[in-house]
Amino acid sequence: MTPFQRAALARVCAVPYGQTSTYGTIADELGQPGAVRAVGRANATNPLPIIIPCHRILGADGKLHGYGARGGLETKAWLLRLEGSWLL
Repeated sequence: MTPFQRAALARVCAVPYGQTSTYGTIADELGQPGAVRAVGRANATNPLPIIIPCHRILGADGKLHGYGARGGLETKAWLLRLEGSWLL
């Protein structure tokens, strides 16, 4: 992983249980507001998707975008519902 990807995933780890953030917010917090897709790519390469809770990251529109773990977006939605942070 690149230093940026490690930094992005470290920021993803800081999103508390039951809360969500967006790819854009993470990019802004890293001081690179134009790096929204790079944050998404970092999430896509997440080696530990339950430990590094990339399911808590949403698109700017508040919708689910991408989830590479088993079950895809259905699993992402299930995890968010389990945490009480997102309703379908």
